[in-house]
Amino acid sequence: MARERRRVVVTGIGAVTPMASNVEDTWKGIVAGRSAVGPTSLFDSSAFPTTFSGEIRDESLITRFASDPELSRAGRNVRFAVVAGEQAFADAGLDKAEIDGRRFGVYLGSGEGPADCIKFANLLARSWTGSEIDTSIFIKAAAETFDNITEIYQEPNTPAGLLARKYGALGPNLTCLTACAASSQAIGEAGAIIRRGDADVMFTGGAHSMIHPFGVAGFNLLHALSERNDAPGRASRPFDKTRDGFVLSEGAAMLILEELSYALSRGAHIYGELLGYGTTGDAYRVTDMHPEGRSARSAMQMALDDAELLPRQVDYINAHGTSTDVNDRIETVAIKEVFGEYGRRVPVSSTKSSLGHLIAAAGAIEAIICLMAIRDGILPPTINYEVPDPDLDLDYVPNAARKADVRVCLSNSFGFGGQNVSIILGRYPL
Repeated sequence: MARERRRVVVTGIGAVTPMASNVEDTWKGIVAGRSAVGPTSLFDSSAFPTTFSGEIRDESLITRFASDPELSRAGRNVRFAVVAGEQAFADAGLDKAEIDGRRFGVYLGSGEGPADCIKFANLLARSWTGSEIDTSIFIKAAAETFDNITEIYQEPNTPAGLLARKYGALGPNLTCLTACAASSQAIGEAGAIIRRGDADVMFTGGAHSMIHPFGVAGFNLLHALSERNDAPGRASRPFDKTRDGFVLSEGAAMLILEELSYALSRGAHIYGELLGYGTTGDAYRVTDMHPEGRSARSAMQMALDDAELLPRQVDYINAHGTSTDVNDRIETVAIKEVFGEYGRRVPVSSTKSSLGHLIAAAGAIEAIICLMAIRDGILPPTINYEVPDPDLDLDYVPNAARKADVRVCLSNSFGFGGQNVSIILGRYPL
């Protein structure tokens, strides 16, 4: 006899974003239609085609770890992960002493840390010519500045290890490195671990920071970043005809997932339920989505099937919506294929218009935004939507938040390398 499917709910959330150092203020900024994008200050970007980003400017998030023997050597992404994790654990009302650590796991989406050696990164910045980089500078800088201990604290799996130790999570401990899809995939897989009975509680989410010369140079060489240097706050414009690339941002977002009966037994506050998860691969190109969005469609359909929902039961889609020509066009096509005629009516917005693209952390903050939309009955807007693209004809919730009865949300994350993830979150009880 088939075992009854274990249900998974969200009981705690935390976030550090370019907008604010917590969830509530981040959400308020998004609803108000503000942009968190501004000139880059972490390094001298004046010689780069793109001179702006979505930086976290609350220096207390960095300096608070100055005397910590481990975190003082860790990258920004690791520190952000710890802060967001602290927020989520406290928000869930969990007591470390009362959790069976063997039933408590961690699954995070992450990526490479900031440049391991600041001197190395600064040399790279000075070597940028706008079209090529002198690789001999890399070799010289590495020989002069490499520090193997610092390297350890930059590794992508470091946040998961530190959070596990801090909270006594002895269960599954994994890190997902699927680029822009990483933290959404981590959420889906963390939920699957609970569903199959291998854990009762999971830390999940993601953290990333690529605002350094390596990151900016790489994306500039791919012509993927917006170059709207005269108006940074208007640069991220998903689905707008004049879009010219995405805005690189940084941050962390964490969620506590629990098996439903476990959460109810301790009287936990429940933000919503993880209803569905779908993940697919494009098997196409490293940097481009399949032109017909075949696997993006499959991921959305898989999530709907997993949730046992029909397309018309989805009240809001948080799009991947990067503000690149290819992504926005193909995602629109894929949504119309999956949702049919209803696809022209279901509200679709991209909150990357406000926050920029947090890369590996993007899916996690967007999942939290979906939970806020459910809680408050508000559809977050796509800001900077000024010139409609005749080929993109969905309801993108342009420029202003909108009141709505939001019960079910679908969130898309599509990563370089062809990884596609869709998750569905719903009100509890639905």
